[in-house]
Amino acid sequence: MPRVRLIAIVLCASMTACAPAFNWREVQPAGSGVTLQFPCKPQSRTRVAMLDGEAVAMTMLSCSAQGINFALVHAELGDPARVAPALIAMRKALAANADGRELKARPFAPAGMTPNEQAVRVRYAGRSPQGDPIEEEAAFFSRAMHVYQLAVLGTRLDAAAADTFFDNLRIEE
Repeated sequence: MPRVRLIAIVLCASMTACAPAFNWREVQPAGSGVTLQFPCKPQSRTRVAMLDGEAVAMTMLSCSAQGINFALVHAELGDPARVAPALIAMRKALAANADGRELKARPFAPAGMTPNEQAVRVRYAGRSPQGDPIEEEAAFFSRAMHVYQLAVLGTRLDAAAADTFFDNLRIEE
């Protein structure tokens, strides 16, 4: 009997080791104008938030996999003059929410986006509300009067998963 139990333990361990860490799926959120890959089934919620001094309905899709949170936030602004200030405000708000500091910023230019100097991919180091260290990577960009934020957050980021999340973004033309 002990040998059967050992075989069962080894078999279970090997099956777990072969399970994919992330279950990537294509998601096309209604009204977003984008298609992207999430490693888990995202939940959606919309709320009104202040963005650069104006109330804006913002929709967030998010999920957690392997201790890492993945999110898309998007909003339609209705005025092209509000786009750049909104992207700046989103970037500042994200840093403030994570009690973070920017470590690195670089241009972010997915095909189909509206060119904007505020379109960037940023790496942050911060703290959770409980004071634990966190890492975050986010991208900010726009398409016409629609603004977007992609974010990956966790105590330790998986670089390959973050790249998959950001690199598989497609903007509808």
